[in-house]
Amino acid sequence: MTHAEEELNSQPDCWRRAAATAEARRAVLPAAGERVAIVGCGTSYFMAQSAAALREAAGQGETDAFAASEFPRRRAYDRVVALTRSGTTTEVLDLLAGLRGTTRTTAITAAPRTPVTAVADDLVVLDFADERSVVQTRFATSALTVLRAHLGLHTEAAVADARTALTAEPPAADRTQYAFLGRGWTVGLASEAALKMREAALAWAEAYPAMEYRHGPISIAADTTATWMLGPAPEGLAAQVRATGAHWVHDDLDPLAGLVRAQRLALAVAAARGLDPDRPRHLTRSVVLRDPDGGRPCPS
Repeated sequence: MTHAEEELNSQPDCWRRAAATAEARRAVLPAAGERVAIVGCGTSYFMAQSAAALREAAGQGETDAFAASEFPRRRAYDRVVALTRSGTTTEVLDLLAGLRGTTRTTAITAAPRTPVTAVADDLVVLDFADERSVVQTRFATSALTVLRAHLGLHTEAAVADARTALTAEPPAADRTQYAFLGRGWTVGLASEAALKMREAALAWAEAYPAMEYRHGPISIAADTTATWMLGPAPEGLAAQVRATGAHWVHDDLDPLAGLVRAQRLALAVAAARGLDPDRPRHLTRSVVLRDPDGGRPCPS
């Protein structure tokens, strides 16, 4: 069993612990009414998108999501929440350091004894969700569960659905092209599902807001395509996708559990192609940028 597979399978238990952590660390998470930005890189950025959409839809306050390198430094926020599994990603560290003393910051991390502790005002530590695999699974979903539970939106049903997602064979493993779709908070989940397919399986994978899929991307759908909807589907979309010959994938699981199914698909396709998801091509566990002389991290 690869590290990625072992870590993927541990997610239901991790989500329970993440929900308990959210309650214990409530004071350092965004309060109702605060203007908040949630930032990250790669997978963490997509989780930030989902969390921001959930918070704003819950009426808790204006909430934006940014890739850490694209944060608009002229905007004023009451709190910035940074998601960083490793605690060492250059763009996140540079941003938190630049906000020090002007904007309250909270870092959600799996690695508390890392440079992020010196630049974030507050920490939420998910060391139980740390990973040996380069490809993220359980830290990403646990970090999102912390923010979801903080909003009162996490339930045991999500945990039960995750267990269900771990038992059934992943669908559409025989396709060569994958399109993941979402609406609202699941747009970020769709982007993450596509990223897993690219990272672990080197597969052709894309992601779109579901209503946008009709505006061009559906033109490439064919019998080699799987179009996978995370969350409730727009009326008529399933029939339109099936009419192209593409395989339509949709279920009634909690959308975060749907992401677990997509993670399993990525590992299944990787295994079929003889790839090692613990060591994906051209990737490392953390992106640390350094200047040409090997000195300090380059500014973002």
